Amino acid sequence: MLSPENSQRYLKETDFFNFSHPAVQELISQVKGDTDSDKAVSIYYLVRDSIRYNPYTVESGIASLKASFAIEKKEGYCIPKSALMVAMCRYFNIPARIGLADVKNHLSSPRMVEWLGTDYFAMHGYADVWLNDRWVKSTPVFNRDLCERYNVETLEFDGQNDAIFQSNSDDGTEYMEYLKEHGTFDDIPVQFIIEGFKQHYPHLVNSSLEKLTQ
Repeated sequence: MLSPENSQRYLKETDFFNFSHPAVQELISQVKGDTDSDKAVSIYYLVRDSIRYNPYTVESGIASLKASFAIEKKEGYCIPKSALMVAMCRYFNIPARIGLADVKNHLSSPRMVEWLGTDYFAMHGYADVWLNDRWVKSTPVFNRDLCERYNVETLEFDGQNDAIFQSNSDDGTEYMEYLKEHGTFDDIPVQFIIEGFKQHYPHLVNSSLEKLTQ
């Protein structure tokens, strides 16, 4: 059971989970539902499909890690999209935190693999939400249009069960492989993310990713 003392860690607004930002508030106004589970599900789909997945927005640096970045730009990668879900849940007093894991995307585009130099995705972000007396993982990352383009079933969330990426696509092709779990955090662990990027994408550190330190 999550104690009242501990729950406050997962309810507060931070620079990254900035739910008071006008753009975040605009999306919050569209949330429907009476129960925490219903609201979390509504938030999930708003974030998943209102924000286009674009991994290259990491080039915007530390600002790209914020919840407000995703909604302002209408696009973002896994961390800001998950941060947006966390922030919106916290606004409704639903404890939420960010989770990080390393994954291998077997369906990565050639452009993405060339940019990263690998199909290993370090620091993949997801939202971890306290619902019905337990933590439930959700991944509001790949929007419906993107999934249809790559013939991958959209990842659904019911507020009861973990929603993590499927291991295979619709036709049975190998899709997403979870390689390493880094755990969960009550705020965006900026330095930890930077170190992960340095380890796996050293050729980018002195170009696009250097902005994360500014």
